[in-house]
Amino acid sequence: MTEIELKFVLNEESIRRLKSRLKGLELNESAARTRTLRSVYYDTPEHSLRKAGTALRIRRDGRRWIQTVKARASINGGLLRAQEVENPAPGGRLDLTRIPVLAVRAEVEEAIAGAELVPVCETQMKRVTSVLTLENGARVELAIDSGEIIAGELREPFREAELELLEGDVDSLYDLTQTLFPDGGLHLSTMSKSERGYMLAETGRAQTEPLPRNACTVPLSAEMTSEIAARDVLRECFEQISANIEVVLFTDAPEGPHQLRIGLRRLRAAFGMFKPVIGHPEMLRLNEEAKIIGAQVGVLRDLDVVITDIIDPEHEAHPHEQGFNALRSAIEARREAVREELREYLRSERAQSFQIDLARFIETRRWLAPEDFEQTARLAQPIRELSCKALGKRWKSCVKHARGIDQLTIDERHELRKELKKLRYTIEFLGPLYSQKKVARFVKTMKKMQNIFGDLNDLAMAEELLCKNDSPGARNANAQRAVGWVLGARSARAAAAWSNAKRLWHDVTVTGPFWR
Repeated sequence: MTEIELKFVLNEESIRRLKSRLKGLELNESAARTRTLRSVYYDTPEHSLRKAGTALRIRRDGRRWIQTVKARASINGGLLRAQEVENPAPGGRLDLTRIPVLAVRAEVEEAIAGAELVPVCETQMKRVTSVLTLENGARVELAIDSGEIIAGELREPFREAELELLEGDVDSLYDLTQTLFPDGGLHLSTMSKSERGYMLAETGRAQTEPLPRNACTVPLSAEMTSEIAARDVLRECFEQISANIEVVLFTDAPEGPHQLRIGLRRLRAAFGMFKPVIGHPEMLRLNEEAKIIGAQVGVLRDLDVVITDIIDPEHEAHPHEQGFNALRSAIEARREAVREELREYLRSERAQSFQIDLARFIETRRWLAPEDFEQTARLAQPIRELSCKALGKRWKSCVKHARGIDQLTIDERHELRKELKKLRYTIEFLGPLYSQKKVARFVKTMKKMQNIFGDLNDLAMAEELLCKNDSPGARNANAQRAVGWVLGARSARAAAAWSNAKRLWHDVTVTGPFWR
């Protein structure tokens, strides 16, 4: 059978709130059931099953022993899908010949290739389960696990909730998530317990440390339909956003807000790119939510940039100017206040709803509109056809905004910068469909153009941040002297860079649209 689950990492407080919330909902079919589960995961010494994407375990559930194989597992939008096959395991002994689905048995035997199977890790969990019936008739099993993940002598406590779909559609899992966790602060689990056990054995940790996540290339191919391409691109955007929300919440790494803002911008660029295919009122709403979150993240990111990319280099160039220390201290104080405000927002119900609704939009094909009789043809359109139109549209907008480039006002330069960025993201998404040599040459030329706009944007952002009555260090004479150094140097740099704008734009147009 295909197992479909949403999983969430919990702590003692969130478990308490979840159980309290559950009592007031009256969704239980019967009283909650509590039992102790011990699961031992087996693999070859070389972890051949893990490499094949398969988990093999023996579980003791009360007096019963059960052998389970989970194959072809995938996690997207927090949603775990896997083929699960179970059979009795008398005495807790492995017996591959008892796997009832022949195709799954063949996959396991092929992966093992006759090698010895040994225990890798285990979990010992107290599990509280409830079967919940929703108003739409869907049935979901809620399992709340509290216990330990064990690998050899290593042990680590772990708490998790699982929502497993028993009957109904996947949409019901997301509905129930919003119902059970209405207050925000939810953390999607993106790893199975077996993966955590392997990680504990290898690294001594069963939970990953939040690390900034850059955008990854989506392996699009010319024969893909536009709908599948849209789904895969949006999944990548979701993963980048979700991972970097965790980084912002739990670390002070400057790369966290930077990559979160990029992820939100890429999402909005993807929405624009695929609008002819998956255009839907829900997409427009999510786009606006991404814009709102991006604006809040941008405040923190701008403060990081002012400190590390603007003030620190100037201080290094003028080490005897004491005003830089005063200015940096004032901006750091502002940054910490902004960081806490952002964290509070990212824990809020609104930010959580954005994440859950974005995952739902992607994983349940929320864009389908039964009344749109032409939608099927658009969804089935080859992505290569759509890509030419999308790139052409972005290119046309850039050309329009670059007319008379020597005479552009500050605002017009800013608009051109935004259009170039949208084109860049579109190329990053669709580039795999074209000659990599041509794509690389075009992007290299365009990067030079974008560097100019980076200098201009840094100057505008520094002026906006440092030149107001309530700016950090506004009442400190030494800090204001440092502001003069910063703005003077940045103005000279931006002016020198802009003098090359017309030539670089000419280079971009000569290198020219590779998609034609």
